[in-house]
Amino acid sequence: MRYFVYFSYRGTSYHGWQRQQNAMTVQEVMEHCMSNVLRVPITLVGAGRTDAGVHASQMVAHFDMPDDSSPIPKDNILLVGKLNSYLPQDIAIQQIIPVKSDAHARFSALSRTYHYYVIMSKSPFYRMLATHISYPLDFNKMNQAAKLLLETSDFASFCKLHTDVKTTICKVTKAEWTQVDESIWMFSIKSDRFLRDMVRAIVGTLFEVGTGKLTIDDFQRIIDAHDRCAARGSAPAVGLYLSKVEYPNDIF
Repeated sequence: MRYFVYFSYRGTSYHGWQRQQNAMTVQEVMEHCMSNVLRVPITLVGAGRTDAGVHASQMVAHFDMPDDSSPIPKDNILLVGKLNSYLPQDIAIQQIIPVKSDAHARFSALSRTYHYYVIMSKSPFYRMLATHISYPLDFNKMNQAAKLLLETSDFASFCKLHTDVKTTICKVTKAEWTQVDESIWMFSIKSDRFLRDMVRAIVGTLFEVGTGKLTIDDFQRIIDAHDRCAARGSAPAVGLYLSKVEYPNDIF
């Protein structure tokens, strides 16, 4: 039986989502906890990967239970509570849902949404949870540049170098900055898929537009170059959150 698990985490203490040999990751911690509680070896397959320091307000992974094991009840509030009591404070499971046997947390996803938070004044409460910017940014110009992403199909200029991706084609359906409160701004971007480092590379380049170092035309030329070296440096991981993963209804 296959299940989806919906969860969130603060990525500050982890070297990303995906299991690695010599570093602690969210996947490793969750698999260890779930295997102990469910008393069978659990392997999680995530909806995507997040880099070191990146957070998730909603992440999804699937796992399989052996056919000879007891099925997880649909009303599994007690199980979720037990798992959360064993997990560290910076990881929390929200729900576990049975899905069709061919449902896949990564390949069945219709879209993913990331949020990037910027705080324009120093605050002890948002340390490691948002990127502090101490210089003025023109968010109107940044939004003008961000609109160009909706007309873009090839995001090679914002893809991490030396990765083994077969295509750099993505369909971005939302890209905009909104003001959350007096000092906090949020960049929302939604796409059918994302490349390694794509969001942070876009945000880092938009920062250059916001400071006036790049024009809107410059931003378009960077897109058209299809070359990561044409874009600017990546924004810090601390402000980035995987916020939503959407699936077709017929897999549940």
